[in-house]
Amino acid sequence: MIEFTAVSKRFPDGTLAVDNFSLSIPSRKTTVFVGSSGCGKTTLLRMINRMVDPTSGIIAIDGDDIAAVEPVALRRRIGYVMQNSGLLPHRKVIDNVATVPRLMGVSRKEAHERALELLDRVGLDRSLAERYPAQLSGGQQQRVGVARGLAVDPNILLMDEPFGAVDPIVRRDLQQETIRLQRELDKTVVFVTHDIDEAFLLGDQVVILEKGAKIAQIGSPKEIIANPASEFVADFIGADRGKRRLSVDSTRTGSDDLVLVDGSGYIAGVIEAPGGRIAAERHLDSDDLLASAGSGPKSRSVSNKTDQAGDA
Repeated sequence: MIEFTAVSKRFPDGTLAVDNFSLSIPSRKTTVFVGSSGCGKTTLLRMINRMVDPTSGIIAIDGDDIAAVEPVALRRRIGYVMQNSGLLPHRKVIDNVATVPRLMGVSRKEAHERALELLDRVGLDRSLAERYPAQLSGGQQQRVGVARGLAVDPNILLMDEPFGAVDPIVRRDLQQETIRLQRELDKTVVFVTHDIDEAFLLGDQVVILEKGAKIAQIGSPKEIIANPASEFVADFIGADRGKRRLSVDSTRTGSDDLVLVDGSGYIAGVIEAPGGRIAAERHLDSDDLLASAGSGPKSRSVSNKTDQAGDA
C-alpha cells in the first residue's frame, strides 16, 4: 500500500502544486489520478519515487517512510513509464529494456534474456530487439517503455500519461494491453491522465483532482458516474452535458442490436443481445448500463443481461 499523509509541495517559485493531500492507494489495484493540466497529478506521481520530494508530510510504502530510502535505490525498485516512452535514442531496444537490471548488477546475458521475455509480454516481436527507438512506431516505442518499466519485476508501476502522444487507434490498443498486463501481473499501478474516459476504463480507484491536488471525488468508475460529488465533478465527467446519460437511438434499430447515444447524439455503444428491444421502452442512464455490463467499463460493447452485475 502507498500512503500519502498531509503531503504538500511548494516549488521554489512559490507555486503550491499539492496542498495537504492524504490518500491510501491499495495494493494490486490500478489507481488513476485524473484532472486538468496543472492540478498536481504528475507531481503526486513523481513524489512516490522521489523524483520530487514533498515540502511537508509523509509518503509511505508498506508502512515505511520513503524519505528514509536513498532516491536512486527507491527508483530502481519502482517501474516508471512516461509519455513519449523516454527511451535512450542511442541504445537498441534490447538495451533500453535491460537498462535498470544492468544498473543493479544483473549480467548482460541474463538482462537480455529477461528483456526478450518482456518484449513477448508486451506484444512485440523479438526481431525488434536490435532496432533503435527511431526505427519504431510511436505505439511500439510505448510498448518498449512499458517493458522497461517492468524489467525488474517491480511491485509498483507508475505510468505518467503514457499514451498521450499516440493516435486514438494505437491508444485504444495500448489501453487494452494495460488491462491485460494488470490482470496477468497483479501490480500496484498508479496512472496519471487528463482523459476521464481513460481513467474510467483503466481505474479500479479513480481520484478526480482540482487545483492543488485537492480531491474532488474518489471512488470506482460506477460510483462516480452514478453519484457525482459536486458540480465540478459532474462537469468534468460530462454528466451535466448528457455525456453519461444514454438513450436508444430509434433511427438505428434495424437489427436486434440497440444503438445507444449520449446527450449530444454521439454513438456511445451497443446493446448486442437478441431481445434487447425490451430495454428500448425506457430511458437508459449510465448506471443502468454499468449494472447490465458483463465486464463493467472495460468494454464498449454492453450486454443487456441485467442480472449480470458489472465489476466497475
